[in-house]
Amino acid sequence: MKNSNKYYLLTFTIAFIGNILFSNIYAQTPLGWKSLFDGKTLNGWKQATGKAGYTVEKGQIVGTTVMDSPNSFLVTQKEYGDFILELDTKVDNATSNSGVQTRSHFDPHGNNEGGKVYGRQVEIDPSDRKWTGGIYDEGRRDWLYPLELNSKAKPAFKLGQWNHLRIECIGNSIKTWVNGVATAYMVDTIDQKGFIGLQVHAIGKSEDAGKKVYFKNIRIKTTSLTLAPFAPGVYVVDYVSNHLTNYEKQNGWRLLFDGKTNSGWIGANMTTFPTKPDGWIVRDGTMTILGSAGGEAANVGDIVTKEQFSAFDLSFEFKMSTGANSGVKYFVTLNEDTKGSAIGLEYQVLDDKVHPDAKLGRNGDRTLASLYDLIPAYKQDRFVRPIGAWNTGRIIVYPNNHVEHYLNGVKVLEYERGSKEFKDLVAISKFVVWKNFGEAKEGHLLLQDHGFEVNYRSIKIKPLQ
Repeated sequence: MKNSNKYYLLTFTIAFIGNILFSNIYAQTPLGWKSLFDGKTLNGWKQATGKAGYTVEKGQIVGTTVMDSPNSFLVTQKEYGDFILELDTKVDNATSNSGVQTRSHFDPHGNNEGGKVYGRQVEIDPSDRKWTGGIYDEGRRDWLYPLELNSKAKPAFKLGQWNHLRIECIGNSIKTWVNGVATAYMVDTIDQKGFIGLQVHAIGKSEDAGKKVYFKNIRIKTTSLTLAPFAPGVYVVDYVSNHLTNYEKQNGWRLLFDGKTNSGWIGANMTTFPTKPDGWIVRDGTMTILGSAGGEAANVGDIVTKEQFSAFDLSFEFKMSTGANSGVKYFVTLNEDTKGSAIGLEYQVLDDKVHPDAKLGRNGDRTLASLYDLIPAYKQDRFVRPIGAWNTGRIIVYPNNHVEHYLNGVKVLEYERGSKEFKDLVAISKFVVWKNFGEAKEGHLLLQDHGFEVNYRSIKIKPLQ
C-alpha cells in the first residue's frame, strides 16, 4: 500500500509540473513571456477571413488549404503594440504559402463586403524563391522587404522541418529572424498597434487542396523587451525620408542628401550648384528637377556629387511625373566631350508607359531600371510603383566590378563591368564613341536633368571595400 501511494504521488507531481510548463494560456512566465496558444484549443483566436480550416492537433495549430477561398487568417482577439513574438512553423509542400501578420487590421467592407485583413506580414515561403522572413504588406502596399535584399538569409528556412521565427516590432522598426539568421530589417511610418494572425494562402489548383501549414510554441513578450543582436551588413528598408538608423550608421551608411540643403552637390562641369529658380530645387525633403521642355540637360543641366566613388552600395527613392525621363548615373568622370548630359553608366528613370524612349534601343534596354542602352531590366509590373508614388532604386558596385540594379527590393539586372561581354554591348551602343566607356576606376554620381519633373530623396551610400 505504501508503494502504491508513492506511485500515485509521483504521477500527480509529474502531471502538476507538466501543466505548469505546457498549459495555461496567457500564463505569465518569470521571463515575461505569455503563451498565445495553450496547445489544446483556439481560445484567444478567431477566424477573420477565408474558408481554410484551422484545427488543433497534437499541440499544433494546423491550417489546411481549400479551393474557392480567399486568403484565410486566424487572428488574435487582442491587439499588440511593441512586442517580441516567437513561434515555430512547418510547411510540408513547396507549393504552399503562409505568413504571420503583425500589427494588422480588419476591414469588414473590404473584398466586396467579404472582409479583408491588411497589414505587415512576415512571409513563410517554401518555394524556390525562398523569401521566408521577408516582409509583405497584405491587402495594401504589396512587398516591402523582398528577400532579394538579403539573399544570404534565403537558405535559413527548411522545407518539411520545424522552423523558428523571431519577430521584433518595437517603435517604428520591425526585425525578423529565421532559425536564428537575421533576415529582414525595416522602418515604417504606419501601424503602431494591431492583431497578430496566421495565414493559410489561397490556392488556384485543386491538387493543392488539403495542404497543411503548422504552428506551435507561439509566445509573446510585451514588457522589458531586450533586443536580440542583429548581424551586421543587412540592408535596411527605411520609410522615414532622409533618415538613417544607428544600425546603418554603424555599418558604414551615410546620407548624400540631408533633405534640407544641396550640400555635397554641384552642377555638372560647374563649381557651384545651379541657382536658376525653375531648375533644381530643394523642397519638402526632396531634391527636385522641375519640368521644362523635355530636352536633355537643356534647362539647368545635371547635378553631380562633389565626391567620387569606386565600389559602393547606393540606394535612392524617386518619384516621377507623367511621361518623365531622368536617370541616376555612376562612374561619371566629366572628361567626355558632350553637348547633352554628362556621360556615365546610367540607371534609367523613365515612365515606360508614356515616354517614347521605352520603345527605343534594343530589347527594352532604355526602360525603367535598365542599364541605359546596354542591358534591359527584367521586372514584374507588381514591383513598379505608379506615377506619383515613390520607387526605390539601388545600385551595387562590388570591388570585383560585379554590378547589380534593384527596383523596389528586387534585383532586375547584373553584369561585370569591364568584361568582354560588357565591352561587346558597348560596341553596339551609342557609347562606342567614348574609349573605355564605363570602366573608370572611380567617378561622380549624377542626377539627370532631362526636362521632366522628377523628385529624389533618401539618397544614401555605403562605400564597399
